[in-house]
Parts: sequence; C-alpha cells; structure tokens
Amino acid sequence: MSESSFLATRRGRLTLALLCGVAFLDFIDASIVNIALPGMQRALGFSVEGLQWVPSGYLLTYGGFMLLGGRVADLLGRRRVLVAGTVLFGAASAAGGLAQTASVMVGARMVQGLGAATMLPSALSLLTTSFKEGPDRNRALAVWGGVAAGASGAGVLLGGVLTDGLGWRWVMLVNLPVVVTVLAAVPMLLPDDRRTARVRDFDIPGAFLVTGAMLLLVYTLVKAPDAGWGAARTIGGLAGAAVLLALFVLNETRAAHPLLPLDTLRIRGLAAANVTQLLVLAGGAAMFFFLSLYMETILGYSPLQTGSAYLPLCACVGVAAGIASKLLPKFGTRPLIVVGSLVGTGGLYLLSRVPVGGSYVSDLLPGLLVFALGLGVVFVSVTAAANAGVPANRAGIAAALLNSSQQLGTALGLAIMAVLAADRTGHLVKLGTDVPHATTEGFQRALFAGAVFTFAAAIVGLGVRNSRGAPDPAQAAAPLTAQPDAQPEAQPDAQAAAHSDAQREAHPDVRRGARSDGRPDEASEAFPDAPIRAETTAESAADAR
Repeated sequence: MSESSFLATRRGRLTLALLCGVAFLDFIDASIVNIALPGMQRALGFSVEGLQWVPSGYLLTYGGFMLLGGRVADLLGRRRVLVAGTVLFGAASAAGGLAQTASVMVGARMVQGLGAATMLPSALSLLTTSFKEGPDRNRALAVWGGVAAGASGAGVLLGGVLTDGLGWRWVMLVNLPVVVTVLAAVPMLLPDDRRTARVRDFDIPGAFLVTGAMLLLVYTLVKAPDAGWGAARTIGGLAGAAVLLALFVLNETRAAHPLLPLDTLRIRGLAAANVTQLLVLAGGAAMFFFLSLYMETILGYSPLQTGSAYLPLCACVGVAAGIASKLLPKFGTRPLIVVGSLVGTGGLYLLSRVPVGGSYVSDLLPGLLVFALGLGVVFVSVTAAANAGVPANRAGIAAALLNSSQQLGTALGLAIMAVLAADRTGHLVKLGTDVPHATTEGFQRALFAGAVFTFAAAIVGLGVRNSRGAPDPAQAAAPLTAQPDAQPEAQPDAQAAAHSDAQREAHPDVRRGARSDGRPDEASEAFPDAPIRAETTAESAADAR
C-alpha cells in the first residue's frame, strides 16, 4: 500500500525550510558574536572578565531552560510555544543591537538564550511529528543535521562579514528579518496544536529543580577555567548541581505529571545517543574556539579571513549530511555514528598538529574537511537515533534532551580544554619558550583533547539503537495508556481539518491513524502524559533486522 509523502509536497518542503530556519537562527547565535567581541568591548566598556558573558550568557539560559521548554511545548502546544519563543528571541536581539551599556547587552543575550530554549525543542519536535518514519523522516533529519552541524562555522563567517562591513551591532540586528519571516510563516504552514493544560499538569517543583541544576552546572563549567577546577567555588558548584539533579530525579518518581517522565529514558539507545552528542560537541567546541584563536593570533588573519576559512567546512557538512540520509536505510544509525565519530577524530588529530608558521591549504584545510565529513554524518545519525521509537507525545522532551546535551557538551568541552591549553602555554613560557610557540602548543593540546572526546563518542555510539528510519515495531506494539487526568490535544484549526478531510476522501487507501499529507493524525497525540510500554521481544526483532 502506497502512502503519500508530505515532504514531496510544496507545503512539506516549506515546512521543513521553516523549521530548519528556526534551528539555524538558534544555533548560529551561539557563535556569531565571537568575532564581534572586541568591537563590543570598545563600544560598551566591557571589562575582560565581563566580556565572556556575551557568549556565556546565551549558553547559560539556552542550556538551563531547554528541558523546561521542551515539556511546555508538549503540554501547551508546539506551535504556540514556538511563536512565543521567537517573539522573545526577536525582542532580545533588538535590545542587544541597540544596547548602550554592557549590562543591557548581557541581559539581552540571556533573554535570547531563554527564547532559543523554547524555540529549538518545539521546532525539532514539530519536525519529527510532521515527517513520518521512513524516507521522509531521514531526509528531513539530514537537512536538520546539516544545518545544525554547519551553523557554528557559518556563525563565525557571518560574524566576520557583518563586523567588518556594517559593524558589530548587526550580529544582533541581523536576526530581526529572520524572526519576522518565521512569525509570518508559522500560522500558514503549521497546524494549531493548542492544548489546554491545567496548573496541576505542570511539575512546578521539578521545573525549579532541573532548571536550577542546569543553570548552576553550566555556570560552574563556564567559570571553571578562571576559578580553577580545584577551587572551592567550582567543587561547590558541581556538588550543588549534582544534589539538585538527584532531588529532581526523586521528585520525578513521585510527581503525578513529571516534567521528565523517567520512562522516556528507558527508550532503548536514547541515553547513548545523547551522550554521544555531548562528546562530539565537546570536541567540536574545541575546534571552532581554538582554531579561530590560532588563525587570528598566530597567523594574523582578519575577522573576515577567519570566518571565510570555515566556508569549505560548511559546504562539506552539507554534503556529508546528504550522504548520511541515503546510507541510513541501508546501514542504520549505529554504524554511521561510529564511523562518523572516528572520521571526526581523524580530522581533529590533523588539526592538533598545526605549526606556528602554518599554511591554510596544507595545515588547516585537510583537517577541516575531514572533520566536517564526520560531523555531518554524526549529526544526522544521532538526531535520527535519539528520535527513533519516541512517541509523538514525548517528542518535545526528547528534542529538549538532545539539545541540552549539545549545550552541556559545548560548555564542558570549552571548560576542560581551556584549562589544558592555558596550563601547557603557561608551563612552556616559564621554561623560556617564546609566546607564539607556547600558545600554539597550548592550542595543539586542546585540539588533541577534542580528538579524544570524539573518539570516546565512537565508543559510546556502539550503545545506540540501530534504527534504519523504518516504523518502529516496538512502538507499534506498545499502545499508550492515558492517565485519568490527561488532557486531550486540541484539534487543528478548521481550515487544516477541512483540508485533511478532503485529502482522506481523495485518497481512501491511506491507512487509518495517519494524515493523508504524510503527517501523524493529531488523535495519536491525545494523551501527553501517557507512559511508554515497550515489549522486549519487539525491540529484539527491530535490532535483528
């Protein structure tokens, strides 16, 4: 029986472009400000210590509120939360672009991160529920993975172009036309999935505990290179985050409507996919951060030259993502994750050998291209693996978990590798080594540590469920049982419903329970708090395919 492809329709392609545009906006803002930092420092009077909060403030709230944003999207409706987050993000971008003081800029970046923390899980969950398992889902996730993997490089490039051309304020103001476009397109392309959630449906203690834990953890990791890993503040921050997380887990076992239903973590391979993502991002963060410093401080590149150096990486990531989408049905996610991580390891190892008088063509480009190939493959396959077997009513929290691992990986990688680089450089300077050579060796050590992280990702990737993008037998054999007080999801607006009915009449062979435009029927998401039941025999059969 042939089923229609939503992605093959004009509406499907526009929907994918919209959701990936949201992702690109959120991902790129983590790196676009980096090259503009000197201009911000001069114009707004930042201290050296205060300047780090321009990138770190975004990372702090982005990672800290991600889980809450994902769960709110599941309970209130993804389209509604996406719109609210986009409005918040746009307002913060305008405030940052017009800022006259350092405190306003840092505050704007933190509010930007809060907006992104609601936008991104909403967008990814909308993608996974709009495009059904199979070729549609694989192609959509390939585009998403390519956008996610290439956004950091594109951010450095765009930041250099804007800073050299229009000025540093435009790294913030450039978001506004994109925000307006997203807000105009959302009601035209996405059905209204508004839900009515009662106050008791929100796990308020859990929200405070996990948000506090994530904020404290990211803050501690960001400050660790300056404070020192052995400092009381660092140890106390990590211990405090661990206690809050333990209390959060205890709360989730007792809450009637948990923020993170713990049975979500029993979806086979989900935890391994998230840890793999964390490790790869830790290595990738080292590459973008230290390689940019190497090009500007050692090779003397301008901001525009540094940004342009990442152009081949962005193109190669896109090619790798496309290749991965075609290989997924044949080999599955696990082999691609392992191979992609190993390829990325090789790229970082090549980059860890950059000399003081290095050349872009011979010393940088080969490592960048090899790393990009691995990164594109890993992003696509990890995203597919993390969403395999996840019911539609858990799509938001699954997306939030995956994106939280990205932010934690970035913060953890920079925190650890900054210390390694500084220790190596300081030691060599004390021994009498000239500063350029000592600094370069510090960068080399950090990049080599990044290679170790991506190699560890390959090992962890062996525990990821090997999904080929086909419908999951375990999920099909596991009906969702509604809790007594769960709230049904509201139906789409009248226009979307009429369109769906007309399509069903035109295509009577489309199976019951699926929309004829290729997206899941909203009735399948009727109970947002339903527990997951997975049969072991069905999971074994899925892995044996």
